Amino acid sequence: MKVAHSPLHARHDGGKELHRGELVPCFEMPVRADYILTAVRRAGFEVLEPRAFPLESLLRVHDAGFIEFLRTAHAEWRAVGKEGFMLPSGFPARALRRDHIPSGINGKMGYYAFDASTPIVEGTWDAALAAAHCALTAAAWVVEGEKSAYALCRPPGHHAARSVYGGYCFLNNAALAAQHLRDQGFERVAVLDVDYHHGNGTQDIFWERSDVLFVSIHATPETEYPYFLGYADEWGEGAGEGYTRNFPLPRGTTWKEYDIALGAALDVVGGFAPDALVVSLGVDTYGGDPISAFKLATEHFPLMGRHLAELKVPTVFVQEGGYAVEEIGTNVAGVLEGFLGG
Repeated sequence: MKVAHSPLHARHDGGKELHRGELVPCFEMPVRADYILTAVRRAGFEVLEPRAFPLESLLRVHDAGFIEFLRTAHAEWRAVGKEGFMLPSGFPARALRRDHIPSGINGKMGYYAFDASTPIVEGTWDAALAAAHCALTAAAWVVEGEKSAYALCRPPGHHAARSVYGGYCFLNNAALAAQHLRDQGFERVAVLDVDYHHGNGTQDIFWERSDVLFVSIHATPETEYPYFLGYADEWGEGAGEGYTRNFPLPRGTTWKEYDIALGAALDVVGGFAPDALVVSLGVDTYGGDPISAFKLATEHFPLMGRHLAELKVPTVFVQEGGYAVEEIGTNVAGVLEGFLGG
């Protein structure tokens, strides 16, 4: 399996996040990708730098104004005399206007962000763009005949919506991969999100579409981030009604319960009969993850990979979460090796 990875991911570093009421160093850190890179190389996978894609590729799933904000945000921050990392201090919540984008950087940041856990630093755009190129490259390999490919993306992407960033995510790498597959002739594409947290951004992007199925297995938003999306009654709208399916699970879920939900999710994907599959691969379902509360063990990730292989469709894996850094490489490689052996 080919692996797309860029060393530019390391440029997104040095910020802090607001985590459950405390300002702390980011759990989403460069060493995550380093551990994964070591593990996939040890497993014998071929690691390649991504191809470059035109900016128009991003506009297939993201709003142009949003892209321009991300591209220029830190320069605007410096232009008003600020240094270091950026976090928003206000949001257009209920009872506030949402139809006007402020011209000042602080208001603009709050308009485009949905949390204060996703700092922007000087190198964030370079890293996010490189991650997007990794996802697009992996999708291109599948278009060109590879049966599977893995995009080692950092920062992750599944919380980024059409014009909103948050949850450590800026550009939606999985959505970009799915859209590229569609644009290159795959008529029906499924996105299966197995991250601990709901892929609210991917759901938003494909909410009204029937050509891309979105299925997510995740921790219940009753108690877990992102809190306000990911309930089982969210099915899509318009042409997309019935093409979004959510499987929320409680804190403390073990492999036994997770395996049942995974089987149900795979039944939904199989019923859609996709021409290709994109897997938002978060391994923060691991029992030792510092910001998650499922109880999967390392031996369960190869089993997950084998189940995914049962669909027998071309598959693009896109890296999402996983914050137990010393185990993340082993767990990711376990899914990929299980898939290839399935």
